[in-house]
Amino acid sequence: MISKKFSMGRLFSALAISGCLLTGIAATSFAQSNSGLTIFSGVERENLLRYYLDFGGRANQWDRYRLRIPAKKMELGVSQFVISYPDYYTGKFDPDRIEVRVKGESVPLSEVNWDQENYRIQIYLDEPIQAGNKVEIVLSNVKNPRFGGTFYFNCLILTPGDIPLPRSVGTWILTIS
Repeated sequence: MISKKFSMGRLFSALAISGCLLTGIAATSFAQSNSGLTIFSGVERENLLRYYLDFGGRANQWDRYRLRIPAKKMELGVSQFVISYPDYYTGKFDPDRIEVRVKGESVPLSEVNWDQENYRIQIYLDEPIQAGNKVEIVLSNVKNPRFGGTFYFNCLILTPGDIPLPRSVGTWILTIS
């Protein structure tokens, strides 16, 4: 009788430990696929932008980046987005699989240019996006860098009209593991 109680206790302990481990692994996977908490980055808190990596942000794997810009950051209308990234980011983008969404709807693009030599993506819109709209830039069919790291993607916008001066909207700090 004592051995049955002892083995039942061991069974419950093993189940509890397994549950904790599985929960920890799931939480770690989820945390690596979104913006998470950034404390010491050198970027002002109000300039941080949120993002989501659909397939977990694993090194040397295919992924989809959802780069978000909140409505409060869209103070002016936008005719062009420029996303710059560091020279040590060795991932690959598919310009044919880049889209811009406003209110969940894809907006028509006139051109997408991936300038590999200058480490930037230029997205030209058919029609300007009005100020005050939440925007999501979706980069599909991205090949993550061979080795993980932290990569600062900066977003500049060009406004329609007078002089097209690039204005900074903020920075996405992507983590690839």
